[in-house]
Amino acid sequence: MEMYLKIKRVLDFILSFIGLVVLSPIFIILVFAIKLDSKGPVLFKQKRVGMHKKHFYILKFRTMRIDTPKDIPTHLLEDPEQYITRVGKFLRKTSLDELPQIFNILAGQMSIIGPRPALWNQYDLIEERDKYGANDVPPGLTGWAQINGRDELPIEIKARFDGEYVEKIGLWMDVKCFIGTIVSVIKSDGVVEGGTGTIAKKEIASDKETVSK
Repeated sequence: MEMYLKIKRVLDFILSFIGLVVLSPIFIILVFAIKLDSKGPVLFKQKRVGMHKKHFYILKFRTMRIDTPKDIPTHLLEDPEQYITRVGKFLRKTSLDELPQIFNILAGQMSIIGPRPALWNQYDLIEERDKYGANDVPPGLTGWAQINGRDELPIEIKARFDGEYVEKIGLWMDVKCFIGTIVSVIKSDGVVEGGTGTIAKKEIASDKETVSK
């Protein structure tokens, strides 16, 4: 795995640099849209847990009002819809709010594929990931858990999928995650504003069977 992580880092840098150049027109359009839609900075940064549980600040396009409570996962807000801006709803649905994380990838704080970085105070998720070694690989822009449920997955199942990614980490696994992410974004699969762990019990049982294979 150590050898692949080194190769993965080189690929991450090259692909994210190309992505930044190609997507620069979209960046410019989104910057203007966010500024025209609501008051506040274009970018939003938040303390997250990186590889080996080291903290770093993740970058996103701001999707919520500046009076939104800090460091609270969206699903724990009393009424998350009241804080999300009009442009923010579109950005979150299409996952375009995640694009600035290209800079986190270039800086070596993240990878394109890997477990999504937990908030610094999501102790339950961090603890669950410790069981599977999922805190010891670079966090990703997208990952195996994201294409298998995204916001709908409860903490325990999400950590298991992250663990399965670590167990099978390699080029083919990353390619599957990348292609799966494109499909999920197009279909807006698993996006549940203000909710996590809302997947039906029947679906959870199916997920457990998938992870155990």
